Amino acid sequence: MTHDEPGRDLPGRHVVTLDLDGVADKADLMERCVRALELPEWFGRNWDALADSLGDPSVWPAAVGERGLLVLVTGWRTYARTRPDEWTIAEDVFAQAADRTPALTVALALGA
Repeated sequence: MTHDEPGRDLPGRHVVTLDLDGVADKADLMERCVRALELPEWFGRNWDALADSLGDPSVWPAAVGERGLLVLVTGWRTYARTRPDEWTIAEDVFAQAADRTPALTVALALGA
């Protein structure tokens, strides 16, 4: 999923790789998000908290600055296969956050 509109400068975005290889459940996914996105200690580790954090540039990694954020999700296919209900929610959270936040782009890597 990508959210790409005319005028968005994707090449200038700060890239964060969210590697989901080996993720077995929602708890694992949330921990990967905490590490990759450098989320604060108070992050709630639930879908609503993830949606809020993705849509709030004030909690993004400091290196993002004014450039915007590109979250590249890798290694997601096994998780999507083994936990399809959770993955559907995760995809929806990513898509809605990107739709609401012009400075955010989330892309699913199709290759290894």
